Amino acid sequence: MQTLLLSASDSKTAAAAANLIMNGQLVAIPTETVYGLGANGLDEAAVAKIFEAKGRPQDNPLILHISGPEQIELFCHHIPQKAYDLAEAFWPGPLTIVLPAKDIVPKRTTGGLSTVAVRCPDCDVTREIIRLSGVPIAAPSANISGKPSTTTAEHVRHDHDGKIAAIVDGGSCRVGVESTIVDLTEARPRLLRPGGVTPEQLLEVLGDLVVDKAVTAQIDKDEVVKAPGMKYRHYAPSEPVVIVSGSREKAAEYIRSHFEPGDRVLCFEEELPLYEGCDPLSYGKEADVNTLSAGLFAALRELDDPSIHQVYARCPVGGGVAYAVQNRLKKAAAFHIVDAEEEA
Repeated sequence: MQTLLLSASDSKTAAAAANLIMNGQLVAIPTETVYGLGANGLDEAAVAKIFEAKGRPQDNPLILHISGPEQIELFCHHIPQKAYDLAEAFWPGPLTIVLPAKDIVPKRTTGGLSTVAVRCPDCDVTREIIRLSGVPIAAPSANISGKPSTTTAEHVRHDHDGKIAAIVDGGSCRVGVESTIVDLTEARPRLLRPGGVTPEQLLEVLGDLVVDKAVTAQIDKDEVVKAPGMKYRHYAPSEPVVIVSGSREKAAEYIRSHFEPGDRVLCFEEELPLYEGCDPLSYGKEADVNTLSAGLFAALRELDDPSIHQVYARCPVGGGVAYAVQNRLKKAAAFHIVDAEEEA
């Protein structure tokens, strides 16, 4: 199969991509978060192609991308007012809402669950593709399952060239980590995955928020989950990743004392001088967490190299977008964290 590369700036692209979607093909679509591997979310055969292309576990739910809040009621029922409040505040944008699914949504799309995750992406060409295709687009991140997510069209081409019908090139994703996911099917709103919409912002709208244990720790492989990215090791390069917490000085002391040939260091730009001779890679500035969010997956993909033995990673602290970066790095490290202050 020849994979077409379509430019988001071409006026013909949205119609071409929509036509492929309507014909059961896979199309990689840009969003503000990461690139998604898209298919008609109501077509079980098309959705099955997503799981096959990614090597994705069948019980890992997919997100339905819709063109606006008016489409929520087409695919969900028992919709609380809070869903519309969130949509008004954050859509289009990096927020996914979990709601009870209507029967029109296939179980293959929901991972066998009675709930479905929906979001409206902040990307003009992708919303136009959804509108022209006339169907919601199921689209997990367009990486091989478990590997670092795709934030450029070239990342998608690396993973899927010759395997999917087309890639819509919308440039680099500005948020760089997958959407925030909130479950509204329980008595209290529950944060299932942090992302570009922060817990602090959610609380301003919802007034209450429970943080699921999958956000802060590895959960059992047999547990049933309601959203992507909760159960399995995600976002990870081939080699082991170890997060080293603590002050800059203590962390550098620990890493340099344990560093061996073939290891790499993933750190903040401000810390690069501390790791001279350790082949460090910066993924952004600690003082500007948005650069860390935007640069994380590109850095992890660069580190996905079989010649590397181990990666020592530095992780931001605090809330806001830093909370999402922490979550992705901890998932990549399978929650293997060393406190340099305690090891000193």
